[in-house]
Amino acid sequence: MTLEWEQVIIDAADPVALGRWWAEALGWVVVDDSADEFEIRPAPDRLPGLLFVSVPEAKAVKNRLHLDFRPEDQRAEVGRLLSLGARPADVGQGEQTWVVLEDPEGNEFCVLSARKG
Repeated sequence: MTLEWEQVIIDAADPVALGRWWAEALGWVVVDDSADEFEIRPAPDRLPGLLFVSVPEAKAVKNRLHLDFRPEDQRAEVGRLLSLGARPADVGQGEQTWVVLEDPEGNEFCVLSARKG
């Protein structure tokens, strides 16, 4: 196969602010900090990255694509993300083993429970 996953594009009202929030949340590095495109990666030469791009319209509905993260300690990680400015989100999930949060611009993501075994 010749395809390589380069990045996930995230529309943003303020790509720099949102990109910096995600860089802090993930502990990733900034590889492009231009005003209308802001890219972060796990390391400068590691893919995939997240590329935040400026769009004029606000987010209106639940995302069709979202990111899932699996920490070692779900409760601690949810607390840390909330302290950074994430908010709890209700997308109709009901009671589950994962926690749905949203970033400062309302993009949903999930914090999964620890792997068993």
